[in-house]
Amino acid sequence: MNRREFLRAASAAVAMAGIGSQTGVGAEAAAGGGGGLAVRRPNIIMVITDDQGYGDASCNGNPVLRTPNIDRLHDEGVRFTDFRVSPTCAPTRAAILTGRHEFKSGVTHTIHERERLSLKPTTIAQVLKRAGYATGIFGKWHLGDEPDHWPDKRGYDEVYIHGAGGIGQTYVGTCGDAPGNKYLDPAVLHNGVFEKSSGYCTDVFFAQAIKWIDQTRGKAPFFAHVATNAPHDPLVCPPGYEDRYAGKVDAKTATFFSMIANIDDNLGRLLAKLAEWGIERDTLVVFMNDNGGTQGVKVFNAGMAGQKVTPHNGGTRAMSLWRWPGTLKPAACDALAAHVDLFPTFAELAGAKLPEGAPPLDGFSLLPLLADPRAAWHDDRVIVAHVGRWAVGAPPAKYGPCSVRWRQYLMVRDKARWALYDVKADPGQKADLSAQQPEVVARLDKAYDAWWADVLPLLENEDAHKTAAKVNPFKAHYWRQYKGPGPNGVAPPAGWEG
Repeated sequence: MNRREFLRAASAAVAMAGIGSQTGVGAEAAAGGGGGLAVRRPNIIMVITDDQGYGDASCNGNPVLRTPNIDRLHDEGVRFTDFRVSPTCAPTRAAILTGRHEFKSGVTHTIHERERLSLKPTTIAQVLKRAGYATGIFGKWHLGDEPDHWPDKRGYDEVYIHGAGGIGQTYVGTCGDAPGNKYLDPAVLHNGVFEKSSGYCTDVFFAQAIKWIDQTRGKAPFFAHVATNAPHDPLVCPPGYEDRYAGKVDAKTATFFSMIANIDDNLGRLLAKLAEWGIERDTLVVFMNDNGGTQGVKVFNAGMAGQKVTPHNGGTRAMSLWRWPGTLKPAACDALAAHVDLFPTFAELAGAKLPEGAPPLDGFSLLPLLADPRAAWHDDRVIVAHVGRWAVGAPPAKYGPCSVRWRQYLMVRDKARWALYDVKADPGQKADLSAQQPEVVARLDKAYDAWWADVLPLLENEDAHKTAAKVNPFKAHYWRQYKGPGPNGVAPPAGWEG
């Protein structure tokens, strides 16, 4: 049985079993809104980069950076031009995996145990695995470094990750990577065992993903979650890329752009392999970044105000590029879409459903838009962004840096009041419309109050720092495995297990 015959048989079996009939996942396709994409069961590859901004790609107008393979995804598939994420990385990842706002899973920060994904929600990896998909993650996890929070407990068959939010990071409590890790030759946790890799981190993660896909393809549809820690700082230039942008921008930005160029080259290698294996027409590739821009915004920010760790337009707008040759026609879609929409979209593609009694998702399936980017689709949705990050031990700050998005409007909390912008016409947020449109402010203020009341009881990690381990779990695991300094050459402190 070849790949296409296998998928047809699997799709028929899934349809006969009634999977996909649960309200909220599959409902739109059942009504004909998915354009026949539901239960197609493609392979799914999701590539998500860390701290690359919307403006850090040549397809979005960057005047210096060249990204031919990201541009290829942009040109050959459906691109969402008004796609929203969270202001920082762990929150975005939590929203993708659960289809719900990150605060509902306890994720309000990137450290201090507030980056830990609650063990209560079902993840998209678990949903896809139950639907017969092979599942793998390669690179950044950043949703809990304790073993009971590792990806293998959340639906992933193959796990190849670093710890913390970035390679080599260490914080008080449980958030930390293997001791002495660097971007070159990092020790990587592979299915519970550390392996010393060889090469630059991004190359290592893509190579392992490609190896796993090669071993998996044809046996079952697969979900490959490729999450680079680059171009997040520390800014470390990939070997051989030193001259790519030297002299064109300042030294730090040159390194940052070189890290993105390396991601782009790896993306090109991945796409070439899909073609070589003859599976690109059976494979959906989704590329996105996790939050607003950082180092590159001073060169180009697509005319937007704000960047990472802000609730502004430039802090929450991301790339979202969907390529599926032979199925998706190249097009731009300006509907207000978001990270929480990936869960229901992937589930509906797989013909999967949520467990009985699962709480409703915040996201909506994108299948109607992938089939027809001009389709009517949830025009009245409201999306809330909150930076979180209030001080450790402090009560949750309702009016910390936050914003509410509805239609063309972005309402941002500014100096104890709401400011209102039309970000379709004014992406740089120059003109505050709150005085001219008080009815919009009142409507969105009421929506924000309801949202806060909804999430406040679910902030389960706020006191977790009080009982956190004194030694980062990744470090402890590394030292126990190697019974000492290991290949990174970092010895444990005296009495570290006591």
